[in-house]
Amino acid sequence: MSTTSPLIRKACFSDGPAIFKCIKAHPGELVPRPLSDILLHIDRFLVAELDGEIVGTASWAVLPELDPSKNPSIEIQSVSVRDDLQKQGLGRRLVETALARVAEFKPDQIIVLTFTPPFFASLGFVPVSKEKLLYKLYKGCMNCAKYDNPLTCPEVAMAYDPRKREGTAS
Repeated sequence: MSTTSPLIRKACFSDGPAIFKCIKAHPGELVPRPLSDILLHIDRFLVAELDGEIVGTASWAVLPELDPSKNPSIEIQSVSVRDDLQKQGLGRRLVETALARVAEFKPDQIIVLTFTPPFFASLGFVPVSKEKLLYKLYKGCMNCAKYDNPLTCPEVAMAYDPRKREGTAS
């Protein structure tokens, strides 16, 4: 067992297979992603590395916005931590790092669809109606192989206001 804390860093192409395994290890909580999709979007992944092994990951996606007066939203996706390292703050560190990274883009909101609402609530996300996220449902959920209808999927939609983060920074 390692006595060091996992290092969170930007992912690189060689991390793709390990990211794929991380996501695939949690089929009940995460929508699977093909390795080709992970590699295509590797610039939007963070990894947690411990003793040379990828033990966690998080990513994000920019969502389309039809209203020209609004900035796009960003979805936090594929948050995964190896089972034996859960409940130690690593998932929190991954999401907080992702939130800091995507805040640079100045999105109007950051969303998640999750089976673990208490975890995201502890990070400042609040439940929202899926009907308010129709662009997300159109972009991703319509092609989901797990559920036949995005509005009846058991994942909970939650949103985070990145301006709250800016307001707390000094």
